[in-house]
Amino acid sequence: MTKHKFRYKLPFLFFLIFTSLLFSQSKKQTQLENRRQELRREIQKINQLQAENKSKEKSELSLIEDFNYKISVLNNLIKVTNQQANYLTREINSNQKKITLLRDELKQLKEDYAAMIVKSYKSKNTQSRVMFLLSSNDFKQAYKRLQYIKQYTNHQKQQGESIKLKTQELQDVNISLQQQKKDKDKLIADNRATQKSLESERKQHQDLMKSIQSNISKYTAEIRAKQREANRIDREIEKIIKAAIARSNKKAGKSERATSFALTAEERILASNFIANKGKLPWPVEKGYVKVRYGSQPHPINKSLTIKSNGVRIATEKGAKARAVFNGEVIAIVTMKNVNPLVMIRHGNYITTYKNLSKVYVKEGDKVTTKQEIGEVYTNSSGESILSFVVSKESTTQNPSSWIYKM
Repeated sequence: MTKHKFRYKLPFLFFLIFTSLLFSQSKKQTQLENRRQELRREIQKINQLQAENKSKEKSELSLIEDFNYKISVLNNLIKVTNQQANYLTREINSNQKKITLLRDELKQLKEDYAAMIVKSYKSKNTQSRVMFLLSSNDFKQAYKRLQYIKQYTNHQKQQGESIKLKTQELQDVNISLQQQKKDKDKLIADNRATQKSLESERKQHQDLMKSIQSNISKYTAEIRAKQREANRIDREIEKIIKAAIARSNKKAGKSERATSFALTAEERILASNFIANKGKLPWPVEKGYVKVRYGSQPHPINKSLTIKSNGVRIATEKGAKARAVFNGEVIAIVTMKNVNPLVMIRHGNYITTYKNLSKVYVKEGDKVTTKQEIGEVYTNSSGESILSFVVSKESTTQNPSSWIYKM
């Protein structure tokens, strides 16, 4: 009996190990599939917005930004799909090993069951069972022998049931294996199509870059002028925030030179709720994708030039509405020479800024709620609608991607 137990224990141990590995891999596979679908939706958004603006003449600088972003998303999609295919390969290998173990275990179960049936057949007749009981020395021994007969019969039934269950399990794993092989083939086919799209985008990008390089000084001057304009707007935003901080401290009877807001109890709760929603805030537009990310980065046309972005630039659709990402109070509507209006909303000691609006639906002092429309995004003559979005704590900018859901 001990020998049999040991014989079944080893395959069972392997089974547990493989089951654990498969569960871990399946969880990772689900995460990768979710990420892959996110990237596919991102590419659909880009294609949709580009199709809407197809009839318009975009500037070369804007086209390069489009190509760079789309190429990065396609690269990420290929990377994630490759990871998914690799995990599927591991799952397939694990299932093939599991099938081998199950077949061996099933074979052993059948052999043991066959031996048990033969033994049972030899002592099957009622007379031999009666004699087995009558030959007992006393009633206690007879009772024990009767219990043994019952246990033996039950064990036979259990062995038969085990064979059925193992057979079903083997069939299920085989079905799972076939599906995994189909999924892997589909992933490989999808990746080939993505690679083809990537090659096409890179070719267009290279052709455009050749055209730009022939007149690089013109574009360099344009880039520098845009950066100077962005810096001018950022300085104005910083001045407004510092003035708001000074007002809050004056009202609280504190030094106007303080660099932090003097928060009321209500504002402290608002700031706390804003922080609690970090990474879960809604997008400031319903549809869109990030063309320029936060921070200092080399310009895609002239790598020797560093551009500084205090927020993110989001490409959206014509007529898109800018939305407040959280409850707050409008502290400023800013209009500057040659600059489209921008709205600043305070959330305790945090500020969100929405630049490049054509229409503004709120006024200074208004209380706004999450997803409330605060204005319409400006669409330029090339058909581009770009919202610049900034998050600040006091006058220190933060990366909006850390705050907005799946940015």
